[in-house]
Amino acid sequence: MDIDAFVAANQDGWSRLQVLTKLARRPRRMSPGELDEMTVLYQRCGTQLAHARVAYAGDAMLINRLTLLVGDTHAVLYGQREGEAIRSISRFATETFPAAVVSLRRYILVAALLTFVPWAVFQVWLSVSPRAFDLVAPDAVKQAYISNDFESYYSSQPAQNFATQVFFNNVRVAFLAFAAGVLLCVVTAAVLAQNGANGGVAGGMFTQVGESGRFWGLILPHGLLELSAIIVAGAAGLRIGWAIIDPGDRSRFSALTIEARRSGNVLVGLIAAFLLAAVVEGFVTGRPWSTPVRVGIGIGVFTAFWGWTVVFGIRSRQDAPAA
Repeated sequence: MDIDAFVAANQDGWSRLQVLTKLARRPRRMSPGELDEMTVLYQRCGTQLAHARVAYAGDAMLINRLTLLVGDTHAVLYGQREGEAIRSISRFATETFPAAVVSLRRYILVAALLTFVPWAVFQVWLSVSPRAFDLVAPDAVKQAYISNDFESYYSSQPAQNFATQVFFNNVRVAFLAFAAGVLLCVVTAAVLAQNGANGGVAGGMFTQVGESGRFWGLILPHGLLELSAIIVAGAAGLRIGWAIIDPGDRSRFSALTIEARRSGNVLVGLIAAFLLAAVVEGFVTGRPWSTPVRVGIGIGVFTAFWGWTVVFGIRSRQDAPAA
């Protein structure tokens, strides 16, 4: 095909691509059909440019024209995609995740009770009952745990390695609490209760020997955010389990699918909470800083995360159209 025939055969496509590229630069959003058409014409024009560079290398005007057209469209097309990705992340952080957490508020209350009631029972029991304290572990094990092992755990590895290990462990526990919801809430409730009981046993041992201040000084910096994030993951699992138990006017499979999709957004968003908690546990909890400084940092990240979630969650619910 000679150069005139090549231009004539493809001129309409180039002109249309130029029009769409200019249209994409305007403030209004392109329709999905226009965006698909621009993508197809861009790919076709790129192929034609490659062909022209080989077959019509001597025609600098044609090569330059197609190069500019492909370059302009590339900048607009991929700029739009990057902008859409950024908007999607922003929308998830300020609307989807916060609204999903706020919608779980009743289940969060239940999950919190399942965690903190066993915690309180075991901590109070071990702190006031010498016999319970004697039975919880051999004396040598308790002594080592209270005087050294519990605190040294937080500085047992380089901070970045420890934070990474903690992050993946917390994600594993949260995923278990979430996914186990399909077993009619039973396993999720057990995971939350066991997590709380373990904390209560540790706290009770420290309290029995008059070291409760050291215990809370090591738990609160990372635990405020870490524990509450696990509770929210458990709440999402409880919601899934309850949807199977009481699906309302939906089929059980439909209820499971809808609630799993909705609650899955919560688990994805909690990754940020677990990452933040792991950073605090790895780089703050085990540091030889004063207790008020370490606990203050923990309160700060806890307040920042949940302040963001609650404020945007309530705003999203208020902005949602009435049913």
